Amino acid sequence: MADKNRFKITPTDAILESISDGVFTVDADWKITSFNRAAEKITGIEREDAIGQLCSEVFRSSLCEGACALRQTIKDGKPLINRPCYIVNAEGRRVPISISTAVLLDHDGKPVGGAETFRDLSEVEALRQELSQRCRVGDLVSCSLSMRKVFDLLPSVAPSDSTVLIYGETGTGKELLAKAIHEMSKRSAKPFIAINCGALPDTLLESELFGYKKGAFTGAERDKPGRFALADGGTLFLDEIGEISQALQVRLLRVLQERVYEPLGATKSVTTDVRIIVATHRDLNQMIKDGNFREDLFYRINVIALELPPLRKRKDDVPLLVDHFIERFNRIQHKTVPGMTPAAMALLLAHDWPGNVRELENVIERAFVVCDGGELNVSHLPKELTGGKNLLPLSGPIESAVKMAERQSILTALQKHNYNRSAAAEELGIHRSTFYRKIKTLDIIFPDDSEERD
Repeated sequence: MADKNRFKITPTDAILESISDGVFTVDADWKITSFNRAAEKITGIEREDAIGQLCSEVFRSSLCEGACALRQTIKDGKPLINRPCYIVNAEGRRVPISISTAVLLDHDGKPVGGAETFRDLSEVEALRQELSQRCRVGDLVSCSLSMRKVFDLLPSVAPSDSTVLIYGETGTGKELLAKAIHEMSKRSAKPFIAINCGALPDTLLESELFGYKKGAFTGAERDKPGRFALADGGTLFLDEIGEISQALQVRLLRVLQERVYEPLGATKSVTTDVRIIVATHRDLNQMIKDGNFREDLFYRINVIALELPPLRKRKDDVPLLVDHFIERFNRIQHKTVPGMTPAAMALLLAHDWPGNVRELENVIERAFVVCDGGELNVSHLPKELTGGKNLLPLSGPIESAVKMAERQSILTALQKHNYNRSAAAEELGIHRSTFYRKIKTLDIIFPDDSEERD
């Protein structure tokens, strides 16, 4: 008889039973009053076991502790749409979902409970993870064509012991690339030691690299191993190699040629077994012409050269990086920030990023600090991006955000196709005449060294 009653449902219930999203309602005491079949399937909990229970006991969601979306909706009367979170199902497995909420009102318009729909995002999350793996090497995250060329070289570069020279502006992730090479190499079980050559004066840098013996100078009360000794068997990363003096360049050249060095105050040479990876933001060829960098050292370090493009030349990575940093800071700061608003994202896409990925990371970290909850929005961004003004007035915030995003999409397509307008228009699925009109309307200027080609 109980089974028959289970299927005696009203027309409204029939609709709820037919949809693939989970639906449940709660009363004013937060006890579940209805629970559809999709909710049973997603949570693994039978309807009879759920009804009458507190919703927090049934769902064990990441939002239940202090950031309940349904509680917020009932409090301020504003529904929430597609907020991501996760629940713990009957098997103890975390299930990623997106939720939407609404208030239930009586005939007098007073709130008597709430309703929530939730969608299983397990397949979406699996696809996202697969895509993330394709776009990730170590801690480097990118799906741009220019970075893909670098990623594709790493399986060939990493296994060798050849010296690698990494070019890139400050903040592009040169050390992350060096770590990725180390972790993919046969030396991965040994130390990865990094030192910024531009951060130390010459005399201190020499002792840091090669170490010293007791009594080598006043204050040297004991032997101290240098970075070459600490990295033995592993990888030594010399960042900003272009900043070292020519005198130190000579000592470094000998190490690269003969694989031996002398600690300060030592009477015997020490053999080293390290792989050298160096990096610089300088134009070493120009420094050689100016007499500031030794040509013979350059040829020793320029065995395999890799160049990391600046963020302004791979703007299509900005949304991916934003998601990466949001996920990271959610984990570190124990928050549940769901993402970023389109208006804020449009400002990030329009920025030139002179500080590259490091600058973007700092912007997201700052946004996390000032964000009280919900999505990161324009108000959470620094004035360097907003100009200290309300760039998105109430009369047209969406239009402004769309225009900025549209302009960046067109610029990205043009750069990808070497400013061939027909090819860029075809990729974006826009008719050529419409594409040309948008170029004019959005005030897109072609670089001096490019040609406006059809």
